[in-house]
Amino acid sequence: MLEIPTGLGWLYLDLNSYFASVEQHMNPRLRGRPVAVVPSDTDATCVIAASYEAKAMGVKTGTMVYKAREICPGLVTVPARHDRYVEYHHKIMDQIGKFLPLTKICSIDEVACRLMGDECREENALEIARNIKEAIAKNVGPSLGSSIGIGPNRFLAKVASNLQKPNGLSVLYATELPERLAHIELSDLPGIGRNMNKRLMRAGVTDLPTFWNLEPKHVRRIWNSVEGERFWYAPHGIETTVNEDPVRRTVGHSHVLAPVMRPRHKARIVARRLTLKAASRMRRLGYFAKLYSLYVRFDVPKNSGERYKWQSDIKIPLAEDSFSFLRALNMLGEKMIEDNTPPRIRQISVSFYGLVPADKIMPDMFKELDDPISKKQQRHARLSVAMDDINAKYGLDTVVLGTLPESMSRFSGTKIAFTRIPEKAEFHE
Repeated sequence: MLEIPTGLGWLYLDLNSYFASVEQHMNPRLRGRPVAVVPSDTDATCVIAASYEAKAMGVKTGTMVYKAREICPGLVTVPARHDRYVEYHHKIMDQIGKFLPLTKICSIDEVACRLMGDECREENALEIARNIKEAIAKNVGPSLGSSIGIGPNRFLAKVASNLQKPNGLSVLYATELPERLAHIELSDLPGIGRNMNKRLMRAGVTDLPTFWNLEPKHVRRIWNSVEGERFWYAPHGIETTVNEDPVRRTVGHSHVLAPVMRPRHKARIVARRLTLKAASRMRRLGYFAKLYSLYVRFDVPKNSGERYKWQSDIKIPLAEDSFSFLRALNMLGEKMIEDNTPPRIRQISVSFYGLVPADKIMPDMFKELDDPISKKQQRHARLSVAMDDINAKYGLDTVVLGTLPESMSRFSGTKIAFTRIPEKAEFHE
């Protein structure tokens, strides 16, 4: 028989409307107003973050900007500043770290901390949570609110953090389940997306109490994977071990272009910039790559009958230098034109695959002595590293391959992914 944990073990902090809150902190005139953070200054894109004032009017993440303006006439749109969000992320983590070790930074706006010893007592855990909130408000900014959940495992602590927003503080015991969470939708549980929710519904599992009372092997059959069984234990308060550090398989960057940059000749500049940035990041991480991939989404309606997207890969000799990847970009760019693709480009993504750690590469000494191509690649590698060093010291794009127009002088291509926080160095690449 499963033994349900009776105590507490984790604190989970979720920063409320984080991107929008940072903008409201940096610009006091935005406080109390509906704010939407957008990828670029155009109505033809979607909201990536909304303040609670905007959410109250129906603006959500993913809402098209033109639609958001219709439902919220007073909406203020602010272009995303990912470097600032990373900066404030570290400031906030420093404050949390004064009270608890940061066990797992789950995303730019979420962190999980394991409770130990007397910290597991409810009154002590609540005091720590209140102290964290006070420290963030006092030492970082009062606009940067958070919801904190305390639970027996990381999963239920996260669920608890969602019970009261904004600025909530909730404690959830495994022994209170399933009754305590009977009111929430299965899709509200972390890890149950749209497709899995449909699969559960087909299996007759329509609410949390039903799911909670299933046998682990039954959940495994619904998932068609051992991950289903592992997931079953989480709502029961049981901590499961998962590999938190998967092997890196790719390095890349993506960017949605502003309308002014969508003509093909201007989009090419963005593609070069993304390629150079990805190459610099790959060198800093200590990898070589042997496959370059280019993905393009065109500025045409999906149902127009025209090609909506295009993607192609090219194998290259194992390389780390920027020159090799720019040659690959040029070859794929020519191929894209030959394929009679539309002239305006909405989104560009570049990716490097087939990564090999630099310390795993065994150079062929005799080939290097005699091969002029190898010697040239070595010179290019040294030059690429020298450029990295200069840009890190003196600022982004102090030295570049080719030229950038004035409108691109501050373009970086770095952005925050759902589970990845850019390092500060990336904003100098």
